[in-house]
Amino acid sequence: MDLGNAVLWYREFLGCTVSWEMSGGFSDLSRRRLPGLTRVVEVAVGDIRLHLFTRDRGTHGPPAGEVNQFQHLCIRVDTPEQLRLWRGRYRELYESGRFTFARAEPATEIDIDGQGMQSFYAYDVNGLELEFTHLPDISEGTDAADASA
Repeated sequence: MDLGNAVLWYREFLGCTVSWEMSGGFSDLSRRRLPGLTRVVEVAVGDIRLHLFTRDRGTHGPPAGEVNQFQHLCIRVDTPEQLRLWRGRYRELYESGRFTFARAEPATEIDIDGQGMQSFYAYDVNGLELEFTHLPDISEGTDAADASA
């Protein structure tokens, strides 16, 4: 992972700031969970904390395909306009050429499902899939189950 690229991307896209970083003195548990761990940087925005890290791959390749990992991270927005703004911001940064993406795929179009949920998907610079979604019933203070009654 290009840690500098990732930190800059999260700063530019989500408005994150670096809370702390560590380049040694990792606990035995951390070294067992993340063999080859060399550096951790926490970036934060509001109550969200993301830990970005590098590992000395050595003999420690990526996890096997059958190992459970995140499929994607979902971020809920309050309005369809916010959804469009986030997609526009993503496209602006993606198309700027300032960042290297592990998966060179642009953001999807905004999809609307049968219940009115609106979403788009995009990949962060490390290949983690992000979903931005607007759930009209939840953001308007109405439980979806109540709305269908």
